Amino acid sequence: MFKNLEDILGYHFQNQELLKQALTHSSLTGDIHKNYERLEFLGDRVLGVSMAHLLYFLFQDDPEGALSPRFVKLVRKETVAEVGRELKLNEFIKAAPHDLSNNENVLCDVTEAVIGAICLDGGFETAIEFVDKHFKTHIQKSDQPERDHKTVLQEEAHKLKAGNPLYTLLKKEGSEHDPLFYIKVSIEKIGSAVGEGKNKKQAEQNAAQKLLELLAKNHGK
Repeated sequence: MFKNLEDILGYHFQNQELLKQALTHSSLTGDIHKNYERLEFLGDRVLGVSMAHLLYFLFQDDPEGALSPRFVKLVRKETVAEVGRELKLNEFIKAAPHDLSNNENVLCDVTEAVIGAICLDGGFETAIEFVDKHFKTHIQKSDQPERDHKTVLQEEAHKLKAGNPLYTLLKKEGSEHDPLFYIKVSIEKIGSAVGEGKNKKQAEQNAAQKLLELLAKNHGK
């Protein structure tokens, strides 16, 4: 029933009901033994322990102060949802309305539920192998500090004595479960740019990045 998905996951379930449960949102059934909520609870903890275990052995020269930010970056909602999207879980989630399947929170929860289901079906070592395989790219990138475009833009604006960036919500599209925000950032004497994102924070960061690119073009930064 789930052969295509199992091929993508690289894991074939002995008990397919576990995978079915992991993909079922509570909007379809309030039965806690048929929706993903209990599996998500387990998978969240399994992911945390698996990631800590992997980081401990992959970065043997890192002190705790370096391991902790890596860990936080890898288990946060945005990263887990991105992995879920890479695994095409949004195409298999059962929810009503269907657009819930593209919601970042739901994608994160389902990804964790699948990890929990694999742990129950194949054991903890199998779950660790699954996390290692599908989070590998993100683990490799975890030592790259994220660029905070809003902070950089504010610093550049202050250098140019141009005042503080002003962020304005232009519009919100999509459904409540799968929104898209458009935010404009403006700085006097520099210009403005519009960014979009699944949440306001992401849209602000994208807008700031675009204005930084404009600033670099116009001022040779």
